[in-house]
Formats: sequence, C-alpha cells, structure tokens
Amino acid sequence: MVNYFKDTSLSPQKRAEALVDVLSIEEQATQLKYDAPAIERVGLKQYNWWNEGLHGVARAGTATMFPQAIALASMFDCERIKKVADITATEARAKYNAASKHGDYDIYKGLTIWSPNINIFRDPRWGRGHETYGEDPFLTSRLGVSFVKGLQGEEKTLKTAACAKHFAVHSGPESLRHEFNAIVSPKDLEETYLPAFETLVKEGKVESVMGAYNRVNGEPACASIYLFNKLKEWGFNGYFVSDCWAISDFHTHHLVTSNASESAALALKLGCDLNCGNTYLHIISALNQGLVETSDIRKACVNLMRTRIRLGMLDDKTPFDDIPYNVVSSKEHKLFSQECAEKSMVLLKNSGILPLSDDKSKTIAVIGPNANSRDALTGNYCGTADRYTTFLEGIQDRFSGDILYSEGCHLYKDRVSGLALSGDRYAEAVYTAENSDIVILCIGLDSTIEGEEGDTGNEFFAGDKTDLRLPEPQRKLINKIKEVGKPLVVILSSGSSINIESDCEALIETWYPGQRGGTALANILFGDVSPSGKLPITFYESTELLPNFKDYEMENRTYRYVTNNILYPFGYGLTYSKGKVSCSNLSYQDNTATFTVENNSNIDIEEIVQLYIKDYSQNAVKNYSLCGFKRVCISKNSFITTTIGINKKAFTSVDENGVRGTFGKKFTLYAGICQPDSLSESLTGTKCVSVDINF
Repeated sequence: MVNYFKDTSLSPQKRAEALVDVLSIEEQATQLKYDAPAIERVGLKQYNWWNEGLHGVARAGTATMFPQAIALASMFDCERIKKVADITATEARAKYNAASKHGDYDIYKGLTIWSPNINIFRDPRWGRGHETYGEDPFLTSRLGVSFVKGLQGEEKTLKTAACAKHFAVHSGPESLRHEFNAIVSPKDLEETYLPAFETLVKEGKVESVMGAYNRVNGEPACASIYLFNKLKEWGFNGYFVSDCWAISDFHTHHLVTSNASESAALALKLGCDLNCGNTYLHIISALNQGLVETSDIRKACVNLMRTRIRLGMLDDKTPFDDIPYNVVSSKEHKLFSQECAEKSMVLLKNSGILPLSDDKSKTIAVIGPNANSRDALTGNYCGTADRYTTFLEGIQDRFSGDILYSEGCHLYKDRVSGLALSGDRYAEAVYTAENSDIVILCIGLDSTIEGEEGDTGNEFFAGDKTDLRLPEPQRKLINKIKEVGKPLVVILSSGSSINIESDCEALIETWYPGQRGGTALANILFGDVSPSGKLPITFYESTELLPNFKDYEMENRTYRYVTNNILYPFGYGLTYSKGKVSCSNLSYQDNTATFTVENNSNIDIEEIVQLYIKDYSQNAVKNYSLCGFKRVCISKNSFITTTIGINKKAFTSVDENGVRGTFGKKFTLYAGICQPDSLSESLTGTKCVSVDINF
C-alpha cells in the first residue's frame, strides 16, 4: 500500500483524502466521535479531540494558570493575549509530547484546544460570561484573532488548533440551554452576534468552530442551515464540532428529530464533522436507513484528518517535538501570568487612599471569604497551578507591618462551620477590623457559584446569577465592617457585573486573576504597579432595569445600546494618575487616527486609549461603537503622539434586513481614556476629544 497521506509535499487536503480513502466506511465513522480509536494499520493513533485552554492548559494537571478570559480582556492588549495563547500552546505541546511517550491519549491531553469563547456577554446574569472577552464585538474580534494566532502559531504545522465557540447566539440562560430557542433579528445577528466569528474565520484562520446547544430562530445551532451557510460564505476551512452532547438534544429536548439516528444524520449532512458526545455512534445505523450517504461520512472524516495532518500527527517529526517538559509552569510563564493579572485589575474607585504606604507602625485587617481563597483566583476551565498566592498571602508577603485576618463569612452560606450558629464569623470580623488601622475586604463570587450548568459546585440557578447583588452573608458582612468606621478598601472578585451597594474608600475589580493574583493585587495596593485595566463589560446598577434574560434583542443592552442603569461604564478604569491624563490634537486621515496623550501626573503610567465612532445614520447603533484601542506607556509629566488604524468597517452599519453597508455620511470620532459619555468623563475626570468626519 502506498501511503500518500505520509507525503509532506502534498497539501493537507490531498493527504487527508488519501488517508480516508484507505479506511472502510465503518472505520471512517469511528473517527467522527471526540474519543476516536486508533487504526493501527495506517498508523493512526487513538486521539481525544476534547481539550481546553481558555486561560492556560486546562484540566490536564499542572500548567501555568493565567487570569480568566474576562480579565485578559480587561487588559485591552492584543500582543499580551497572543502571548498568553502562545504559552498555552507551548505547554500543551510539551504535555502532549510527554504524555504520548507514555501512551497517555486521554481527554484534555491533546492539541485541539476548544478555545476561545467569543460569545457576546450580553447579560450580566449569564454564568459563563467570564469565559468571554466581554460585551463588544470589536474588542472580542481583535482579542479573539490574537488568541487564535497565539494558539496556532506561525509555522506550516499548527502548534495547536484553536476553536471559536459557541456558534452562535449563545449567552444563557444556562438552565434552558438544551431546549432554548434564541429568537434574534437579522440586524442583531450581523451587528452583534456574528462579527467575531466572521473575523476569526476570515482573518484568524481558526481551525475549528464549535456549535452551541440552543436553537437559533428555530434551527439547532449544530444543524443550522443559516449558520453553516455563513461559514461557507466566510470560506471556513477547518472542522466543525458540536458542543458536548448537543446533538442528542435534537431528539431529547429540541424535538426536531425523533431518535438518535435522525439527529446524527441531520447534524452530519449539514456539516457537523465531529460529535462531542455519543450520538454519532448511530452514524452507521443512519447510513443503513438511507438517512446519510457514504459521501457525508467521508467528507467529515477528511475534514478531521486534515486537521490532524496540519498538527503534524502523521509526520515523522514536527517543529514542536523537542519542546522540553520543563517549560510547563516555568518561572518565566508564571511571571507573565502575574504581569497579566497586574494589567487586568480595574480600579473602580479611589478617594486617594491608594496606593497604601508600607508603614510598619500600621495594622492592616484582611477580611472576607475571598481573602484566602484559591477559588477566587481560578475561574472555570482552569488548569492546576503548582503554587497559588491568595490575596491574603500576597499582602502578607508585601507588607512589613502587622496583618490580622478573618474569613468573615462563607461565600454564600449563612455560616462557615456546619455546627455553628448562623453568622459564626461576623464577631471575629468586627473585632479584627476594630484592632486595625485599615480594612481590606475581599468579597465577591467564584466559579463554584458563577459558571457553567453542570459544573461541580454551582449552587444557584445552574450557574447563572439571579441578580447583581452580593450573596446575602457578604452583604451583612460589609455592613458590619462599615459600622466599625475604619478606612475601607474593597477587593471585588467576580467574572461579571456586581453592585456592592455600599460606600468605600477604594474599590478594585480583580476578576479571577490566576495563580499569582495575590502578588499582583499587593503590588497594586502598595503602588509598585499602577492599575491600568478597563472594564470590557458594563457594570449595571440593578437587575430590575435589565431586559428579560431570555430576550436576545440588543435594545438597552451593552454600552452601544444602553440608556440607563449604568453603575460603571464599559471602557472605564482608573490609574494612580488621579485624573491627570488627557487626549488632544485628534486628527483623522487615510484610515488612521492621530492624537496626543498627556500625563500631567508625577508617576509613570500605562493607559488604554480608546477610539469610538458615532454614526448618525438611521441604521447605526443607538450610542457609538469602539473602533480602536491601544495600551500606551507615558512617563510622568510628559506626552506622546500615537496613531491607531481604523478599519473601514467602522463606518458601516446594519439595516433591519441584516445588510451591512455604509449608509451614513456624517460621523464623529472620539479619542480618550474612556467612553465619550458624561458618566465616564465624570468618573475619570477627563474628557474625550473628537473630530467630525464627513464623506
């Protein structure tokens, strides 16, 4: 037998076709399931396609744990997020090389990484929102492309294969996802829900797309004629995978088919190559019933083998075979995780109390259920760090004075000790605060109560939130600490919008900051690093003013459409420059914005400058849209002139039929360190500069 599929001079497509053509139809069918068996006679080893790498290699043992995706988004930094992905791919290769030598081909130990999650975080109640890059299609697109390029690398052989998920129109409710039908207009599809997927396919050349659980306008997302036609229109050239057990939902929940054979046939014929689940065990049955043809099975198998060939799995050697195992969780990688944590934390409020002084005569109280919690660092879809630094530990390492600690309360239960009375840690928290000079209160959520339906530990509403408040035990805790009257710095950990409903001297959103989150926080608290993160989502005041969770229309959702209910705006975040950074001299020419950024403070800072476009045509979004951003370093009492390119798509809008075009002739371009709205400008103490553009 001539093994043409081993010929590296041929294209991956030709090699895949040659390989599949020497397999029986039964053998081909076995390869369409995520846990594909070996076919030794052609040198095809067993392979598990299900692997995760949302913020570091996940669920496969030890790996560098970076901040959660929503935190990475708050860096507004394409180069750093690309490096996160590159490190993830490097560690995935190292672990794959080592595991393969020991015959370990188990789940989570392969090279097909089912990340990034580029769904739009349209509603703050969605539990999985912290897996995303936030609420804006442009920001999600730019960060998503960078993450894909970092995972896939620059070589002819893919370093790992990235996956854009969940296609499409998917953002809760988690409890209904297996049966939910997302009704969405053509305008909202083109304007909000599809742009990131289109960009990752066209520009990022993403190797895989994963379908969603829900239906979209009546069609299951993993068998949607509309969605698969979009992929063809965009020139997608990878493999399509179902979300896990989503195809079985066709006949068990969506009721669009009658049985597993029909479900398998529907998905396969429309273009779902790989089944994460077990419904494709019925492919041969579907073939025997005439529901599919051998050509359907062959096509899917070719697509999957093409990806394995692009990853070098059928080559004698790849550029990545010599990556040593000791790169995994290396000192360099962990330091970069810490750097990302430092650049992702968002300073939401500061009366002037921060940065803290390292005064040995002072006593600091560190209080709260997240103060010494590893879960507050991790987020979901995480790996196992070789060392964690909690917020308490980071402050203890950094501060040379006395530190008192109290857990204060359980994260969400009414007591910490099972046999104790309700509120068993409140008194300790109060007298801890009384014996201190300043209180650092660490509160919020973690991924055990904010996450994906079915994940271990999700206690409420299938991982979604019912409102934007802290759990009741923490609300009581913060009120008791407030009554003590000591200066209060609140450290909020969450993956979504939270209203703490209480006043404080300073408020920092840490997100889920990864394994060295405590060190990063301490460096910010004591002024070794100036905070520079910006919100990639809107923080709302209350749930009552939000649209219905099940309503996928964009009206009054996200900064582009919202008209009220804003606590902290998208794009907002303070530094230690105390409002002394401004933008001026904005001009626009040849698709490029040029402007000056001035730092009139006495510290060196990093800022994230943002461009927003206002389109005055009737088809435009209600407010304005982000169209550019850049992280810049500015020395104290100095200025820089910088440029940001603007894609022509920024001047387009979408009509009610979902047609994108340049309908407007008048635009306003804004540049600043925040949105050009009155609340953002009031909170930051600086105004955006603008220029009118007419075509």
